[in-house]
Amino acid sequence: MILKPPRLKAGDTISVIAPAGPVEPSELLPGMDRLQEMGFNVLSASHLYDKKEYLAGEDAARLEDLHAAFRNKEINAIFCARGGYGTLRLLPKIRFSSIRRNPKILVGYSDITSLLLSLHKKTGLVTFHGPMIRDSQKNGGANLDGLIRLLSADNPFSFALENGRVLRGGRAVGKLIGGNLSLICHLAGTRYMPDPGGAILFLEDTGEPPYKIDRLLTHLKLCGFLKGISGILAGRFEECGDPALIDAILLDAVSEFHFPVVSGIPIGHGAQNLPLPIGGPPALLDTDHLTLTWTEPPVE
Repeated sequence: MILKPPRLKAGDTISVIAPAGPVEPSELLPGMDRLQEMGFNVLSASHLYDKKEYLAGEDAARLEDLHAAFRNKEINAIFCARGGYGTLRLLPKIRFSSIRRNPKILVGYSDITSLLLSLHKKTGLVTFHGPMIRDSQKNGGANLDGLIRLLSADNPFSFALENGRVLRGGRAVGKLIGGNLSLICHLAGTRYMPDPGGAILFLEDTGEPPYKIDRLLTHLKLCGFLKGISGILAGRFEECGDPALIDAILLDAVSEFHFPVVSGIPIGHGAQNLPLPIGGPPALLDTDHLTLTWTEPPVE
């Protein structure tokens, strides 16, 4: 089941929550001000600036902000403040049935990967891997502009996979599943991971040496996660070493499969962050034209 959230419109209210690491007001105000300039109302969650060591407050407080944002009929979209660590701790106590009754846009990446994937798994909700408030000014603000265009879409759309490297050619059709490689490995084998069968898998990470990327991909292979997917889109793996070595590690991990593989896509960590819907309508990956195309929007 695909549960599309309502599309974003001028005048809508966006709630900002911090389900993972702590943040300071100075880190968020530029992004929040920019959203207001774009015509949106911005609402700070009650515990947005809470702190508990490496977490943005107590688990119960972060969970309440998540539930309150979905429950509040005046809120149309939920943007996460930052990643870090913490969303995995929330999963067992999320009220997925309440979220299913109140479908809304949810945006984040990095540690938020576990939240994006688990909500899609448990509710069918299309979630969005894209820029967060703390880094919304990266790339001269173009990342945020691209995100808003996607969340407001009312027609079929296509992305050019800029500077992508075709490691194995072909065409693939499937819904997108993915996010941060480390978090995907942490979710694999749990009841919160969507079935990747038939999906185009997208992966990204940052600050992991090549041997750790190898280990993470090997784990996915050993647990059967790569079997049955229709294609792979790999990010730029910022600060993970020589891109050619990362490409070789990726190709080695999928050597027994025959789906298309494209790397060097600007997703997740890095200056450019292309927004992608998780669990939305099927997309077509075409390596001849280096495009990713949908026949319908991920919102309604």
